[in-house]
Amino acid sequence: MSHLKTIMAVAAALSLVACKSEPQPVFPEGGEQFTTPNKGLVELGCIFHGSVALAFEGTIIHIDPVTQMREQTIDYTGYGQADAIFITHDHGDHLCEPAIEQLSKEGTKLFVNGSSYEKIQKGTVLKEGDEGKLTDKISYKAVAAYNTTEGHTMFHPKGVGNGYLFDIDGLVIYVAGDTEVIDEMSQLGHVDVALLPVNQPFTMTPEQCIEAAKIINPAILVPYHLGETDIQKIADGLADTGIDVRLHESLR
Repeated sequence: MSHLKTIMAVAAALSLVACKSEPQPVFPEGGEQFTTPNKGLVELGCIFHGSVALAFEGTIIHIDPVTQMREQTIDYTGYGQADAIFITHDHGDHLCEPAIEQLSKEGTKLFVNGSSYEKIQKGTVLKEGDEGKLTDKISYKAVAAYNTTEGHTMFHPKGVGNGYLFDIDGLVIYVAGDTEVIDEMSQLGHVDVALLPVNQPFTMTPEQCIEAAKIINPAILVPYHLGETDIQKIADGLADTGIDVRLHESLR
């Protein structure tokens, strides 16, 4: 009997250790969770429009946080103070100084594009090709983001705004910023998760988003910065490609 009790105690202890070692979500429900090649947990918070957040092993990254838009106050309860904040460009639905202040803590790193720095006079300026590391498991790189359609190029001129690539424990996430289909997308390399913007006339049409997704070929596509776009068209258009399209109404 004592031998059996010993076996049961060991099994219980091993079970407890296993449970404790499993990564636990930190963001509210309604976003996405991805497993890294090393079995880590990356969370994507699909907060609102172009505002998203990433969490991994206690590090929280906010991208383009805003406190108010379309007379709506954005609730960041549950998303935590940022270890790093990345701003893609200086438009009001992406650059919001009150949101930066609200989400910052001692030691928060702020990364901005050049035009955003000109407006708020704070942060580290990143331009296309600039890269670095937040932790030994999280790196980032600024990539191009701009309009190409005639009559739309003034919205996001080439060489001004950024998109960002995040390599988190071997999982590569592309947050495109405000862009259309651009040649640089074919040079991104391996991408696991792509967030592509789809509101007219400022970013992509559903058809352009489908084209961009086929170029990038991520395992998972999350359309964001949605506006009034019929995002079901994107899912339908990629149904036979093997790309898993995840739709989030919170990103309107």
